[in-house]
Amino acid sequence: MSDNYTPPKVWRPNTESGGQFASINRPVSGATHQKKLPAGKHPFQLYSLATPNGVKVTVMLEELLQAGFSDAEYDAWLINIKDGDQFGDGFVALNPNSKIPALLDSTNGNRVFESGSILLYLAEKFGAFLAKDPAKRTETLNWLFWQMGSAPFLGGGFGHFYAYAPEKYEYPINRYAMEAKRQLDVLDKQLAQHEYVAGDEYSIADMAIWPWYGVLALGRLYDAAEFLQVQDYSNLQRWAKQLDARPAVQRGVLVNRNWGDGAQLPERHSRDDFAGFIQK
Repeated sequence: MSDNYTPPKVWRPNTESGGQFASINRPVSGATHQKKLPAGKHPFQLYSLATPNGVKVTVMLEELLQAGFSDAEYDAWLINIKDGDQFGDGFVALNPNSKIPALLDSTNGNRVFESGSILLYLAEKFGAFLAKDPAKRTETLNWLFWQMGSAPFLGGGFGHFYAYAPEKYEYPINRYAMEAKRQLDVLDKQLAQHEYVAGDEYSIADMAIWPWYGVLALGRLYDAAEFLQVQDYSNLQRWAKQLDARPAVQRGVLVNRNWGDGAQLPERHSRDDFAGFIQK
């Protein structure tokens, strides 16, 4: 790679670039192999990994169960993206975009993909964590879609070039660090006025935003807390810690986790699977 890279007239994929994810990056979609998805007995079948996008959905499902919605029981199956599980034909049938998370509602056969879509689907199905008042509902959806549009700059932008790129370059790191800090400031100012992101009620907006920005504020994402000076965002810190203490959040972050030094729960089929990990 060169600092003075000149794009060719016609782009061709370079299999030697891309860092640790190079083996699964490709310029075409579709299945690469046959692999049937497993299925359990519960109403919802989740196929995911405990990345920030995956955690959004496991937190939502655990919050629904915590709130007494027993029909939200689910089986969570591990999709190991480094092994290319997302390119199996079973998963591609569930999500043609080959990204986690993907959800099957076995009560009606609906497939649901994209994390924001799953949160909205579950909120509407159970009538929970999304206000019925039109103004409050709109504000919640404003912030839900803010996250969906903003997080790629944090993850694929800042996270990639700062933490994962095979070589470090000043321009992309500075460019995306600037945007990451702007986004942190947006949240900090909003949380100075409200207990939760979309207002005074805990909602799917919080569940969408916390696994990215809350975890970053707590120093658990990209090892970038000092670099981005996340401690300066006091309102964001307050909110991040508040959500981190919720039992359903503590359970949700464990599900489909298969790496790191802490607790791991690669698959989840019952609340009893959490025994020994955290307090119930």
